[in-house]
Amino acid sequence: MNLQADAPFVSRPAPRLAAGVLALGVHAVFVLLLVFGVSWQTQRPAPVMVDLWESLPKVAPPAAVKPVEPPPPPPVKTPEPVKAAPAPKPAADEPPPPKAPDIALEKKKAEADRLQKLKAIQAEEEKARAEAARKAHEKQLAEQKKRELLRQIEEEDLMRRMADEEAASEALAMKQAAARAAASKRQTEVARVVGQHRDQISAKVRGNTRLPDNLKGNPEVRCAVRLLPTGEVQSVRVTQSSGNAAYDEAVVRAIEKSSPLPLPADRDARAAFVPELSFVHRPKE
Repeated sequence: MNLQADAPFVSRPAPRLAAGVLALGVHAVFVLLLVFGVSWQTQRPAPVMVDLWESLPKVAPPAAVKPVEPPPPPPVKTPEPVKAAPAPKPAADEPPPPKAPDIALEKKKAEADRLQKLKAIQAEEEKARAEAARKAHEKQLAEQKKRELLRQIEEEDLMRRMADEEAASEALAMKQAAARAAASKRQTEVARVVGQHRDQISAKVRGNTRLPDNLKGNPEVRCAVRLLPTGEVQSVRVTQSSGNAAYDEAVVRAIEKSSPLPLPADRDARAAFVPELSFVHRPKE
């Protein structure tokens, strides 16, 4: 039983011996090829024949003889490369060869490359985020500046409108004050003209009045006088009697006799007389 188990270990040197014999054979063939190639290329020199002459014959000079070119050497066969003997396969019970130690270095290098790429990617992302943040900040500043500019423009417009409105109000107030002043002045002037013509009419009527003999006191009579724009009297009507019919009739006759009455040329002043004049008469005034 022990001899059969040890038999495979006794036959191991056989492949090594065969490989050694094969290598020696290949080297011997290579040496023979080198020797044969060198000896085959070697050529013996051709014999030379010489003719002796007493004198040179007079003949035409011989044509130039071309030197004989030696034949080309035969091609040298390149020896075929010796194939290495296949490495013997390890036995099934032999342990596998250890892994090369470069695997750990390759792993470290790959890990370093991965970390470097990861750092580059992170740097690019940080740069992109910073650029985005910068653009967002610039956009925010631009919008804020725009809002501030719009606010300033609105404030300026508001102040300008307020100033315009205030100026317009002041101008309107001044205009209204001037209009009131002019109207007051005009009214005063019209009232003055009206008063003057009333006095003129009263004086003219008083000059044409024939008072009755039995008139006592200073009775007052009111009459409504219809007038044309020219001052001519159309009609006279007593609106408030003095209580003395003779006196009332005397005043009516005096107004009719005073036609045409003196009227102002100003249109506004004439409006106080035309078309109807309220006339009051007292004998002692």
